Amino acid sequence: MQIRTVFSHSVAVMEDVLIPLSDGTRLAATVWLPEDAISNPVPALLEYLPYRRGDWTAPRDAQRHPWYAGHGYASVRVDIRGCGDSEGIMLDEYHPQEQADGVEVIEWLAAQPWCTGKVGMFGISWGGFNSLQIAAEQPEAVKAIVTVCSTDDRYADDVHYFGGAMLGIDMLSWAGTMLAFQCRPPAPWRVGDSWETMWKERLEGLQPFAETWMDHQERDEYWRRGSVCEDYSRVKAAVMAVGGWADPYRSAVLRLLAGLDGPVQGLIGPWSHQYPDIARTPGPNIGFLQETLRWWDYWLKGIDTGIMDEPALRALHQDSARPATHYPVRTGTWVGLESWPSESVNTATFNLADDLRSTATNAAQLAVVATPQHTGIDAARWFPYGNLSDLPPDQRSEDGRSVVFETPELTENLNILGFPRLRLRVSSTARRGNVFARLCDVAPDGSSTLITRGAINLCKRNGMDHAEDVVPGEFVEAEIELRAISWQLPAGHKLRLALSNTYWPWIWPHGEQGALTIDASGSELSLDVLDPAVIAAGGVSFEEAEQSAPLDIKPGPVLEPRPEREVRYEPATGSWILTVDPNFGGNRIYPDGLHYGEEAVEIYRIEEDDPLSASAESRWKISMEREGWSVRIETSATVTATAEHYVLRHSVTTYKGDEVFFEKTFDKQIARTSA
Repeated sequence: MQIRTVFSHSVAVMEDVLIPLSDGTRLAATVWLPEDAISNPVPALLEYLPYRRGDWTAPRDAQRHPWYAGHGYASVRVDIRGCGDSEGIMLDEYHPQEQADGVEVIEWLAAQPWCTGKVGMFGISWGGFNSLQIAAEQPEAVKAIVTVCSTDDRYADDVHYFGGAMLGIDMLSWAGTMLAFQCRPPAPWRVGDSWETMWKERLEGLQPFAETWMDHQERDEYWRRGSVCEDYSRVKAAVMAVGGWADPYRSAVLRLLAGLDGPVQGLIGPWSHQYPDIARTPGPNIGFLQETLRWWDYWLKGIDTGIMDEPALRALHQDSARPATHYPVRTGTWVGLESWPSESVNTATFNLADDLRSTATNAAQLAVVATPQHTGIDAARWFPYGNLSDLPPDQRSEDGRSVVFETPELTENLNILGFPRLRLRVSSTARRGNVFARLCDVAPDGSSTLITRGAINLCKRNGMDHAEDVVPGEFVEAEIELRAISWQLPAGHKLRLALSNTYWPWIWPHGEQGALTIDASGSELSLDVLDPAVIAAGGVSFEEAEQSAPLDIKPGPVLEPRPEREVRYEPATGSWILTVDPNFGGNRIYPDGLHYGEEAVEIYRIEEDDPLSASAESRWKISMEREGWSVRIETSATVTATAEHYVLRHSVTTYKGDEVFFEKTFDKQIARTSA
């Protein structure tokens, strides 16, 4: 990593800029720009987030916004309505109001005397989502975007549902995280005496997001809104789509390459849910800011930087790796493809009876899948952030709880690049059921490394927009598209397909326990296989990662040590308890004197023979102190279920000093329509 402190442009910073909206609300922004931008206007770059530019993302903001400004751009970080120091109330993630506000912000930026009238948007995760969504609104000033670790399909590929099954792990924990974010006040030293009124307005306007998300268990209009895959033609701006093989959103990069009509490039490395220049595992990191500068210079300044001569898809084709919960570096070969789909990628098909071996099938080539409820306990994190326990450990225990089909030892390398697809002929003893599929790389010593995975809620086998129960005992066709992956299985290894009908806490179990029967002869696995000549050609390279000077953040009091992930088994009751510390950052002290404290824990429980024993809980504690001002926030969110309903409870207590400022509990039951 190189730290850049001297740039071709001297950088000025405009703090606490208030951007007026048409309804009178003002959004808070920080603007980094060249000192001479008034006399020599520059394009603007917008990052638009709910995560508090004044503290939570400030370390990350310092790494890139001054860097862009030093290279001749006005780089702007804006707090979404109702977040950080911005006025108003946040209603939901990716709400139409958020997108409408974003369009107004872009119009404001384009009209500033220091701006040429051309605007780019960028962001990771939330900021990647709304970059796509706002581009689809076609504001005239937006010419190009960079979307990192985001998705084009809010239902199929976010933190709520997976294969039409409801997520246990992030539906609740992310809602709990956002509840804690919604409860944080603006900073008095930035907004003045109005901070308390603004805080009270936010708290009184609270509505836990999980209540909304769980009210929409099918892919209805709620999820179609903001999913750019509904009409790719609406996105006219040039799109650079970036993902990581360790990140859950990586499949969207390939879908955007295939679906968008306009200029688009894809970049996928080994990374977790981080910008590719952030020094978090897995590496290697790349000169991502330099790559995006080539993109911005071409689309916003008309400079031929050679970026459009690069292959449409640049991806790290990953070598086989032994199972580990983190990798400092993933080895592999950077490859380039001129399009996606690619003529350099072919299909290999494996029949589950003829081409794969299994001890689970009987003479009729039928295999019964009836896995214990705690299958999935070694699934690891939905959102890997680069922590030491984020990735799945050795899958042998999970494989032992599942029904497995595998190849003989491979006689030559198998190079997967794309979407594995599983077509199943399956019956269920219950009217509802889930199928979870994992692909694993089995080494000669028996170790099993997870390659990729996917799921299908059998109620959604004929479409995600409606529920259709199965007739018990009747065979149906179901298809699973596993997450995109690039992976080389070497000769001497085996490819293993592991099937389960449970996967906790990733997938919330249906209300009735059942078993599946797989017709192996009527089922097949298809793989996208990369031509070895592309790997031999290589030819893709990047500069070393570079950033501007880091923010001077000092550590606060050390929290009591605890494992990031802890699994506890109680044999007498058959109970499994998974406790997770998401480890977002802990206690820290900012240069402006803010002492910020943060603790979070997630707890998932289930009994191995009872699907109705499942429960998920998320708890947060936040403290903020500065110069005689202090606030504290405590939130909790829990979900349990009966056979017919989900039962939600959210609670909030906030303190101003030692006095309770606001408290409320939200209780709701939601009918289980299909999940």
